[in-house]
Amino acid sequence: MSGFRAGRLLPALLLLLSLALSARAQQPPAATAPLLRELSLRLDTTTFYLSRHTAQVQDEPHLYFSYRPGDEAAELRVAPLDPAAGPLHLQRSADFTLLDSLTPMDGGQYYRAKLRFRNLADARFLSLTFQQAAVAGGFAPRTQVVKLLPVTRTTLELRPADTELFVGEEKVFELSSNNPKNIRLSPEWTRGQDIDYRLDREKGTLRLHVLPNAPGSRMLTLQPQTEQPFLTDRNRRVTYALPPLRQEFTVKASRLRFLSVDKKEITLDEESRRKGVELILDNGRTFNLKRTYRIEEQEEAGGALVAELFTRQYLTNDRVLCWLRVYNTHRQADSYLYIKENDQAKYITNFNISPPTALTGISVRHRGGDWTSSNAVNPGETVDVRLEGVALLRGRFHFEDVRVVPSDSSVRSDAAVVYRVQVPIGIDKKRIAIDNAGQSTGFALAVREFQKPHPLDFVGVTFGEAVRPITRLNGPILYDRTIRDVVFSFNTGAIDSPEELYGKQYLTFEIRTQNAKGDLIEMRTIDNVVICPDGKSVRAPFYQDKQCQVGNISLNNLLSARKSYDLDDWSKIIITVKHTQAQYQEPGFTQRLELVLQRRVKFDIDISFPAGLLTKQLSGTVSKNNYGAFSGISLATLAQLSFYNPNKINKLRPYKVGAGFVALNAFNLNNENQNRDLGLVILGSVYPTRSDAKLTFPLYLGGGYLMNNGNFFFLFGPGIGVRL
Repeated sequence: MSGFRAGRLLPALLLLLSLALSARAQQPPAATAPLLRELSLRLDTTTFYLSRHTAQVQDEPHLYFSYRPGDEAAELRVAPLDPAAGPLHLQRSADFTLLDSLTPMDGGQYYRAKLRFRNLADARFLSLTFQQAAVAGGFAPRTQVVKLLPVTRTTLELRPADTELFVGEEKVFELSSNNPKNIRLSPEWTRGQDIDYRLDREKGTLRLHVLPNAPGSRMLTLQPQTEQPFLTDRNRRVTYALPPLRQEFTVKASRLRFLSVDKKEITLDEESRRKGVELILDNGRTFNLKRTYRIEEQEEAGGALVAELFTRQYLTNDRVLCWLRVYNTHRQADSYLYIKENDQAKYITNFNISPPTALTGISVRHRGGDWTSSNAVNPGETVDVRLEGVALLRGRFHFEDVRVVPSDSSVRSDAAVVYRVQVPIGIDKKRIAIDNAGQSTGFALAVREFQKPHPLDFVGVTFGEAVRPITRLNGPILYDRTIRDVVFSFNTGAIDSPEELYGKQYLTFEIRTQNAKGDLIEMRTIDNVVICPDGKSVRAPFYQDKQCQVGNISLNNLLSARKSYDLDDWSKIIITVKHTQAQYQEPGFTQRLELVLQRRVKFDIDISFPAGLLTKQLSGTVSKNNYGAFSGISLATLAQLSFYNPNKINKLRPYKVGAGFVALNAFNLNNENQNRDLGLVILGSVYPTRSDAKLTFPLYLGGGYLMNNGNFFFLFGPGIGVRL
């Protein structure tokens, strides 16, 4: 029976053990556990909570909050899930400025901060990253990212004063919106509609360009999109599509027949001016083959020649094959093009005549910065590159060996185009050429290594102990042994990391030595000490430089007047390590190291004048139970030990201990003076604590042996001390 029970109990125990191990394996590690119990953002008078105001964007929860243009200051409140686990920290970001630091309130039950967002209309991938330091249990620091979704209510209205259009005639209407910067532009014309349109912005005003293609009563339906999304009222779904705008227009036939062409874009170059461009045009019915027609921008006679049209032959689809030679530029929005015969307008048409695509300038914007005229980019970063010139919309630009990242906010016009470019971290070129349709534009991006100041924790220092980062040595360092040397070493593997590159570090060392009174002994300055990241950095092959510091820096190799081991007690060695500011575009770091040669005991020969000493002899003529009379002025010569206060610099304690000779009543020259004697003594003295007193009155207490009487004695009394 017992064997049967044991046979059933063993499988049950194994099953329970496997379930426990499985449950333990499924528990999330402490580093990924949530940190926040609640988070709220208050903008103006509205508060948004993480527990109630979330929306799904690409299958990820986002805390949404509504804003209005100019409404970018917010109050942040965060309630940690476990207040006792440690303080919360909010990581800095280029998307916002922290006006007030994250401050614990109510004993750490919640944290409060005030921040200001930067340009919410163009913000992308906005988030708040919180971190909690490592707990005592040994877990790694925990991090939680709260993704934000700024939403805004945008309205768009079209109220035309005139709804009459003409075929082939472009007309421009102004659109009214409460947030025009949030309307996504569509600079390209629509195709194949009764009324084609495009949307652009000029001097902050939204403009709708319409181009009717057929006469009659025609409905224009505009499908506007926004840059920042908004939420639907019913199910809180994120959308960028505004309600469609519908407007009915009355389209009339042109006074002159409009002839459409198969090419809307013609390039004005040497070939199109001399040889011409092949063009297919609607049959004008009155065209004569093998004849040249003049094209001008005005209906009246005497207009400037824009192009010449030479009719070659009729086509089967009731169209005409022509040669077009162009002589001047033209934009469809400026006017129609009139086809004339003998200075009389016969037909109208319209197309763009643009100069060849050419770049005239380039500017770069690094993430979180402003546009600069410098063409320098860094490995591993994503930058916006703005190309400026003429006829850029027709260009096919290519950046050599880099990837162009699609961007919803890219600017595209004939005068400027913006590309978001991602530079590979391992790029091995110093120059990124920019081509247009396989032809060099003469412009390029210069690849420059990162040169940002890194915190000085990679600088180590030793002066007789283990090497320590210089950033951990704050305040005066009291050192009670001989400083044989001060050696600086560099942890070159701590500069670059896979997540962030800093590049070469240019350091300046300022060295001063002072004596105990603060007088300057020697001053040295070493400029442009170049510290290069080691071979672990992905950019290590590009940091090779003969100026890179190899090995350590010894202080004694720099000092010429007095070495560190020759300095007197309480001398100071003051070393300031800082970044060479001329090498950086942002402020660097500075660290100050102050070494003080501390001493705990001072030995000196002291001469003082005890007066009015009260002595007691242990044997002799004076009774053991009686004290002798107060003596006159005596002379004491002592080898004394003074003791320094360990918590202060060069400050003595108010007591001393010494041994030497005391001449009792030394200044009483009366031959009958029986109290005059010479004694060997051990004395302790108490001095006033004032350091600026020239005349002091110490107290003496001690004992010794009288040479004349041959007795041991004790003494106590004041003295007179003079400090020069």
